[in-house]
Amino acid sequence: MKALAIVVAAASLLLSGCATTIRSNVTVFHEWPADTQEKTYVFETPAPAEDTLEYRSYLNLVGGQLAKLGFAQVNAPEQAKLKVGMQFSTIDRPTKVLQSTDPFLTSRYYSPWGYPRFGWGPYYRYRYYGYYRPYYDPWFYGPTEFREVIQHNYDRNLRVTINSMNGRKLFDVTVQNTSRKQSTPAVMPALVQSAFTGFPGESGKARRVDLDIE
Repeated sequence: MKALAIVVAAASLLLSGCATTIRSNVTVFHEWPADTQEKTYVFETPAPAEDTLEYRSYLNLVGGQLAKLGFAQVNAPEQAKLKVGMQFSTIDRPTKVLQSTDPFLTSRYYSPWGYPRFGWGPYYRYRYYGYYRPYYDPWFYGPTEFREVIQHNYDRNLRVTINSMNGRKLFDVTVQNTSRKQSTPAVMPALVQSAFTGFPGESGKARRVDLDIE
């Protein structure tokens, strides 16, 4: 029992350390000045309906990536040289798919020695269920069954823009990701990081960025 507990604990640690790869399509358009020295910025003021706690948490993620690139956030617009904007969306796209059910694997009351199969039926009467066979026989077990299930795919889009304070467009990146993961907060750190990977990047070219999250 002690050895079994050790094995179970080790398996749990392995599973907990597994990473999920987030694959995103990243497209950048920019006219980023190579001689830019001043990197102070403020965030654009969102519409009241968009100014949620979730939105602000993603702004913090963007700010963290900008800080790694040498940008500095300031409080007053008159102190900033740049203005940063962010938009995001998550759309659930349910799709009907057919899922197969193997009658050999789901059959009950089998004997591995090929003996007759029995089971307790209603009123505790002993009922005969036929013979077990060690291979799948569609004539014996019946054809594979299918059922219709709903599979959810989540389309996520992140857009980050950087403009000068006089309105000149300098940087515009769009990140698109489709996955089965339902939680947007779990995926967003990878999307934000993908947006700034290789900043400023090659303008007008789409590329795929793969990042692992725990």
